[in-house]
Amino acid sequence: MSAVLWGAYPARTFAGVLFDMDGTLIDSLAAVNRSWLQWCEEFGIAPAALDGAHGRTSANTINIVMADRSEAERSVAHARIGEIEVADTEGIVVLPGAAEAFETLDRLGVPHAIVTSCERDLAQARLAATGLPRPTVVVTASDVSHGKPGPEPYVRGAALLGVPVGDCVVVEDATAGLVSGRTAAAGVLVAVLGTTTVDVLARDADVVVTSVADIPWAELTRPSP
Repeated sequence: MSAVLWGAYPARTFAGVLFDMDGTLIDSLAAVNRSWLQWCEEFGIAPAALDGAHGRTSANTINIVMADRSEAERSVAHARIGEIEVADTEGIVVLPGAAEAFETLDRLGVPHAIVTSCERDLAQARLAATGLPRPTVVVTASDVSHGKPGPEPYVRGAALLGVPVGDCVVVEDATAGLVSGRTAAAGVLVAVLGTTTVDVLARDADVVVTSVADIPWAELTRPSP
């Protein structure tokens, strides 16, 4: 198996694949940055407070950066970032290898899902903007009680695929998602570059590659029974 920047794939195959979305399958970074900068201005939050927020749910981020505000204020702020982000899909594009990965996994008979920290409306808006095919299973922050970095999103994604989470590949670009996959006891954690450096990804991933295009699906996966 080639194109590995760090780590090594295990000597086994997996029956399911769980993909993060933003930064893994699609590039929404510019829209994310615009949206959160606008939100920071509206709510009087220093943008530096958002450092390390990538990969977390908006609710988790707001609870951290507005810990000194009331629950009512945080609720208003949460609703507002949702409005801003859904309205801004300019420049969001599919990342290399994403569409091809779905096609290959379909051909191989390997079930796969998107597991995202976006809430449902935002995930739908971004997928529609890119034209990336929507897999049968999409788990959003709206579908779980506790989002990333907690394990629930990936546990739920695997359950909906009908595949044990320990028999799944998790593909992520951010620490919060890798921690989520690790605590869910996913079979292998593959990290892709784009939003986080190799040295940071290597702290939590089993393998680091440049992009989804570099993952050897035919060697890493097998059809689910």
